Amino acid sequence: MVILGIDPAIRTTGYGVIRTDSLSHLEILDCGVIANSPKLPHSECLRRLAGGIRELVQAFHPDYASIEEPFMGRNASTAIILGMARGGILTALVESGVPTYAYSPKTAKRAAVGTGMATKEQIAILLAAELGIEIERIPLDSTDALALAICHAQLAMRPTLAEKMGKPL
Repeated sequence: MVILGIDPAIRTTGYGVIRTDSLSHLEILDCGVIANSPKLPHSECLRRLAGGIRELVQAFHPDYASIEEPFMGRNASTAIILGMARGGILTALVESGVPTYAYSPKTAKRAAVGTGMATKEQIAILLAAELGIEIERIPLDSTDALALAICHAQLAMRPTLAEKMGKPL
């Protein structure tokens, strides 16, 4: 099973692609960031985000995607911009036929490293140690995306927990 995890943002969207065939075997296929310059208008950022997601889908053919649940912060403008980024990403995933599930950051971090309060640095350290890869291969902006992918894998691989996945978006 291949899972694409996505931590959406208009300027720096983190992604992580994992493959798993059992609960005891997990492999990071790729992780990184779709970056947009602060000088770009939002419309161009959305075009680049959707294009980046399409490229990842074409390269890895994920069975599922997992994305961070939306949250409402104190700044309504920031929430609207995040919603636009999320919408562009979801559109690209739906067009590609990839079922997508949403999880809270705390749920994803707890599934990946055992605590919902883990920092990006802690996630990178634990994943590097557990998977035997160099920590430099895990950009900090991709750690939450990797946690989202791992969270979905753990739920999908355990039939007794599959109901917690909810329905695809």
